[in-house]
Amino acid sequence: MTATSTDAVEKLKSVKHNARDPNPWVALYLDTSVPLNETAKANFLMDVSSRSRQFLFPLIRPFCRLFICLFKVLKTFIPNAITSSWLLHHSIYHSLRIFVSPYANHLILRHFHIGSELLEFVATNTKGVKMELNPLRPNKLWDLVDDVFLKHDLNIYNFIIEINRQLNEQELELQPVDELDFSCITDGEFPIEEMPRGWLNFIDLESAIEIYTPMYQLLLTDSDFWRACNSLQLDETIALYATTLIGDHKFLGLVNNRHPIVPESTLGAGHRLMLHGLAVECLHAYLVKQKRLRGS
Repeated sequence: MTATSTDAVEKLKSVKHNARDPNPWVALYLDTSVPLNETAKANFLMDVSSRSRQFLFPLIRPFCRLFICLFKVLKTFIPNAITSSWLLHHSIYHSLRIFVSPYANHLILRHFHIGSELLEFVATNTKGVKMELNPLRPNKLWDLVDDVFLKHDLNIYNFIIEINRQLNEQELELQPVDELDFSCITDGEFPIEEMPRGWLNFIDLESAIEIYTPMYQLLLTDSDFWRACNSLQLDETIALYATTLIGDHKFLGLVNNRHPIVPESTLGAGHRLMLHGLAVECLHAYLVKQKRLRGS
């Protein structure tokens, strides 16, 4: 484990309980009703309980959403005139390195590892399917400059298109192989380097997402931006694939981003992205639990 991952756990465990003034974040940390990796949960809770999330986030959100509206008008007239994935990813890297909290940065890198493993689990365990995947495994912030955010969205759509193409051509429904293979699911921590801890690294995850969303809209093509926003509702689709293979749909009650055929407004993309990150973490933790139960 890195210091970033263990630091959050130790801080929450060190909080002394006061029955007259109970700490809400400790209560959520100790609660086990929702499947979630212990260190990921601790990083989430340290991030959302920060002063940045409490005081900065409510101030910047209206301005960020205003810029989304302004850029939407601009993109209506010149949809692809101002685009640079290189500039977008390099600006994200530098701002993460300088301004964003280590808890948020750790969760961001975890997200790509987990997303890659979920797609591999479905592909490996679906009968009649053979797929070549493009796993994303960033171990340090610099790895993100290789268009990782854009590739992440492309991976999801390409995966859904290809797996359903193969099933449709064989006139098959999604069904599991005879024996599920959990070897692609990591039970433990990922090899992620220690995150920067400078005096400016204080911005929480959701504030950072709100700031980046207008930049995403400005520096990606209109098609790329819409695809990225709409991909958030594919949480339900991927969760349905995984739970169908497991044979237990109880997990679907934890999915908040739903009904991809009815797209949501891009104005709420920041909060939906937070829910997406949490849903992916929960689904991965659920598969880890299944892996342990089956002794895989």
